[in-house]
Amino acid sequence: MSRAYFGTDGIRGKVGTYPITADFVLKLGWAAGRVFARDRKDPTVLIGKDTRISGYMFESALEAGLSAAGVNTQLLGPMPTPAISYLTRTFRAEAGIVISASHNPYYDNGIKFFGPDGLKLSDDIERLIESEIDQPMTTVDSSRIGKATRLKDAAGRYIEFCKSTIATGMDFDGVKLVIDCAHGSTYHVAPFVFSELGATVITMGDHPNGFNINEGVGATKPESLAKRVIEERADFGVALDGDGDRLIMVDHAGRIVDGDEVLFIIASARQARGELMGPVIGTLMTNLGLEHALSRSGIGLKRAAVGDRYVMEMMLAHQSTLGGESSGHIICRDRIPTGDGIVAALQVMEAMQSTGKDLAYLAKAMDKYPQCLVNVKVRDRVNLDQFDAVQSMKLEVERELAGQGRVLLRSSGTEPLVRVMVEGADGQKVRSLADKLAATVAEVLGH
Repeated sequence: MSRAYFGTDGIRGKVGTYPITADFVLKLGWAAGRVFARDRKDPTVLIGKDTRISGYMFESALEAGLSAAGVNTQLLGPMPTPAISYLTRTFRAEAGIVISASHNPYYDNGIKFFGPDGLKLSDDIERLIESEIDQPMTTVDSSRIGKATRLKDAAGRYIEFCKSTIATGMDFDGVKLVIDCAHGSTYHVAPFVFSELGATVITMGDHPNGFNINEGVGATKPESLAKRVIEERADFGVALDGDGDRLIMVDHAGRIVDGDEVLFIIASARQARGELMGPVIGTLMTNLGLEHALSRSGIGLKRAAVGDRYVMEMMLAHQSTLGGESSGHIICRDRIPTGDGIVAALQVMEAMQSTGKDLAYLAKAMDKYPQCLVNVKVRDRVNLDQFDAVQSMKLEVERELAGQGRVLLRSSGTEPLVRVMVEGADGQKVRSLADKLAATVAEVLGH
């Protein structure tokens, strides 16, 4: 049974457009509370958010809905998504809720959930919540209404956790880096993690005003970071997204190092230390270059569906400790059970320190295949298999690649987009074929 509201990463959309409205989020909080409160005495849920202006409204709505269902809430304020995962486990809460639309602009927002184990909710739990949304809203007896408190020093707890994810005694004295917080929820966390480990930290994107999250900065727009790294003559840069669960890095020369290259660096370092367990888990978007580079080192790669929750599901199935996406969601499962941009950056820095090599050198060991991704705006989410013209053009493009590349065509789980990806040895040909397929998609499904 498909889900009516939940996508690949919670519920997301434009603020004020159903379901991202105050009344729906109130009902969502109540419905989730009903599920989380079952057979539990004095249930508690944590609520964190990023820096969007609409976060205030949705925080209040969730709190009210949860209270009406008899669930206590602890409000964390602006906190990175992975911090909610960590703190939910630490406080043995029934669930953690994040109010965020990740890398989207300020006028979007969303709600995503973590279970008591710090993992994203299963499809079955999301369906239970959706079934409650369809019921009339009620309020528990006044003696059982939930209470709301604000958790003090949530940021400090998470900072100490991040620092604990690298080897004891390792410090980064003499390292100079630029960190871009995307005017998001890491603005009061990330700079302190790296500076307290001895690094000289230059910060950008650290002045959120409710409207500037991800605007021209962050993991989706690392060009400004690249420029700043060169200007400051820094050793490297780290760009986080608005909720801190993904990163893109930049070497000293301003070259962008994406999630596939980050995965390769961490995997290689862990294998050298004898710490790598299971295959590395990537996605359908993972570059062929990563697969080949890992294979040369005797490391396997398996591909999950796009979305960090599906990466985690495959990691659990294969007992893997490392997985992630090209976009920068990196999961170090032996550290934290969700994508964490700060933790991933620390693992790369540890690899640099232990090998004595810079980021450019470590990333250069992996040769990336040219890959072209085109996003096509469509009216609604669709089943692409139903459109013969699109499938026919996909087959034609695959024939032209002649077994020397890949084609991926999928609907976004978070936005009204169809993602067209073509990968192959010849960059010019890849670009041409991607444009050709995208034009067909736009003609058949576009606005």
